[in-house]
Amino acid sequence: MDPSPRLSHAPYPAQPAVLEEVCAAAPGHLVTAFAFALSRVPEGARPVVFFATSRAWLAEHGRPYGRGLTGIDLILAVANTGAEGLWAMEQALRSGAVTLALGGIEAASLAQTRRLGFAAQEGGAVGVMLRLRHGGLSAARRRWRIASVASAMDPADLRAPGAGRVGAELVRSRSERPGLWMLEQADETHRLRLADRLAGDGPGAIGRTTLAA
Repeated sequence: MDPSPRLSHAPYPAQPAVLEEVCAAAPGHLVTAFAFALSRVPEGARPVVFFATSRAWLAEHGRPYGRGLTGIDLILAVANTGAEGLWAMEQALRSGAVTLALGGIEAASLAQTRRLGFAAQEGGAVGVMLRLRHGGLSAARRRWRIASVASAMDPADLRAPGAGRVGAELVRSRSERPGLWMLEQADETHRLRLADRLAGDGPGAIGRTTLAA
């Protein structure tokens, strides 16, 4: 990412598309990318999340800690191969039983992602591909690049960290212009929202806080 990025003045697309791709800016930002992917549950919907991945992915990146996912019902499906994980994700999307199906799978062809998009439309769910590698053909309607950002200061104690923050860059979309937004976690809903001090202020430098490359 640009070492001195400027925030977008365009509206943040909070409502997810039927199929999106979320890429970590670097391996160290994968946890932040995972948190952003979980936030793509539509506003007001019950967050029932199906996470399909492979044993190799979990061995490299670790297993999500369910008790730390406040307000989310997480179903973890561990496959032997990426192809099996994609099949499980497709079935979950089509079932109508989940709100969001997340795939921790790096290798997926254009045809496979098209199938995921059709399954999501059929089941009324949202599909998100969580990846480290960028580029490649995909049927995803949005591609995000996610980076960790220094947290805000706690207004009650300036020596303490405040709300966690995320730098979300929309690098490709079928319906919006690319842009960059700084998001923070809301204490009440645990969802990501535009950082309070930046919402509605138009484009501007992040200042002392920069997005990690």
